[in-house]
Amino acid sequence: MYRSSRPHHLCLISIHVYVCQCSSEHVGFKIAVVAVMCKPHRCPHINFTGNICVYCPGGPDSDFEYSTQSYTGYEPTSMRAIRARYDPYLQTRHRVEQLKQLGHSVDKVEFIVMGGTFMALSEDYRDYFIRNLHDALSGHTSNNVSEAVRFSERSNTKCVGITIETRPDYCLKRHLSDMLSYGCTRLEIGVQSVYEDVARDTNRGHTVKAVCESFHLSKDAGFKVVSHMMPDLPNVGLERDIEQFIEFFENPAFRPDGMKLYPTLVIRGTGLYELWKTGRYRSYSPSTLVDLVARILALVPPWTRVYRVQRDIPMPLVSSGVEHGNLRELALARMKDWGTECRDVRTREVGIQEIHHKVRPYQVELIRRDYVANGGWETFLSYEDPEQDILIGLLRLRKCSEQSFRPELKGGVSIVRELHVYGSVVPVSSRDPSKFQHQGFGMLLMEEAERIAREEHGSWKIAVISGVGTRNYYRKIGYELEGPYMVKKLD
Repeated sequence: MYRSSRPHHLCLISIHVYVCQCSSEHVGFKIAVVAVMCKPHRCPHINFTGNICVYCPGGPDSDFEYSTQSYTGYEPTSMRAIRARYDPYLQTRHRVEQLKQLGHSVDKVEFIVMGGTFMALSEDYRDYFIRNLHDALSGHTSNNVSEAVRFSERSNTKCVGITIETRPDYCLKRHLSDMLSYGCTRLEIGVQSVYEDVARDTNRGHTVKAVCESFHLSKDAGFKVVSHMMPDLPNVGLERDIEQFIEFFENPAFRPDGMKLYPTLVIRGTGLYELWKTGRYRSYSPSTLVDLVARILALVPPWTRVYRVQRDIPMPLVSSGVEHGNLRELALARMKDWGTECRDVRTREVGIQEIHHKVRPYQVELIRRDYVANGGWETFLSYEDPEQDILIGLLRLRKCSEQSFRPELKGGVSIVRELHVYGSVVPVSSRDPSKFQHQGFGMLLMEEAERIAREEHGSWKIAVISGVGTRNYYRKIGYELEGPYMVKKLD
C-alpha cells in the first residue's frame, strides 16, 4: 500500500501565461535564519524501545552530556545555545545582533527550533520557549503564546516563519494544532529511511506507515514538509539506497516539499560506533559517497528543495563517514562530468544562480506543475526563466483532502502552503525596483492560485498558512484571520 516502484497519477503541465523582462541589478541576501535550541532532554522513544537510535550522538546520557539529542554540542548553533544556557530569548537576541553586525538584513526572521523532538517536551516549557522567541523580536513581555503572537505581528522585525524539528510519532493532530498556534509554518520530520527493516534495525521507534500518515496530516493542515534522510545506514547497500530515493520522490505516499540529506556518520559513544569498531559496519568510500549523492540529486523533482547535504558536526568528531566539508559541491561537479543536472528549488533560485553562475533572468514565464501527493492534489506554480532554468518565485497550492482535521479547512477548501519570492530581502516598509521580492510576482502567484482554487478545485474558500509577521500582507489583498490561517471567500 505504501510502496511502489513507479510514479502514480503523475501529471506535469506547463502553462506559459505571463512574460516580462528583468533588469540586471544585483541580487543579494535573503531572510535571516535564526536557529535556536531547546534544552537537552532524552529521546522520547527510549521508554518504548529501551534505547536511542543506533547512530544518534548527544543527549543527557551521552559522551557529550551538555548537548541536545542528536547534536554534539560543537556545532555552531549548539555552541551559541550553550553560551546562552539554552535561554530562547538570549539565543534570539544574540543571533539577530550578530547577523546585523555581519551586514545581513534582519527585517524578516525565520526561526528553526532544533535540539531533538521539541514536541515531546512539556506544554508549559514549549509555551515558554515559543513565547520568548516572539518576544525577543517584538520587545514585548507576554503572558502567553497568543499574546506573544499578537505583538509579534506588529513588530518591526517580522517573524516570517517557524520551523520545528519533530518525529513522525510526534506529528499527530494535537501536535500539529499546537504548532499552528505557535506560528509554525514548516516541519522537519525525521524519516531517515523508507525501509521498514532499516527503521527497526536502527531502533527508530516508529514505522514507515507512521511517516506516510504524518506527511498526510501535515500537508492537510497546510504545513510545508521537509524530511531528513540518511543514506549509508547499516544493512542497506548502494543499490537499495538509490532505490529508496526513487521510491521517496515518486511514491505519492511520500513526495516531500524539501529534504535534508545527512549521510551516516560514525561518532564516538553511539551504537553504530561499536558496530564500526568491531568491523560489522563499513561506511562508503569518499568517492562512492560523492557518486551516490550525485545520483540522488539527479532524482530530485523541480518542486522539492534540498536544504542541506551534510551535517555541520565538526570533522574531528567523525570517526567514519563523510570526509569532505563540501559534499554538495563535489556531487554537483560529478553531475557536470556525467552530463546530469540538479533541478531542485535551491539550485535554480535567482540569488544562487546570480552568485555562482553570474546569470540573471530575462524572459520570465509562469510555469505550472501538478502532482498527487499524500492524498491531495498539489499544484506547484512558479515564475521562471525556462531558457536559463532560473526560479524567481513559487507557490504551493493544495486541494485539501476529505480527511483534513482542521475545522477551517473542511468542506471544499484549498490552501496555499507556501508563497516565496527569491532574491534580495526588501524591508517590509519599502520598495526597491531592482529587487525581485517586491516586483509583484507574489501577487500574481496568489491571483493564479485563487483562480485554480475557484475554477478547478471548486473551492468556496482559500486559506494560507502564513508566518505571523506576514499576515498583514494577506490582509491587504482581502484575507482575514480565521484560527491560525489567513482566509478569503471565493466569488
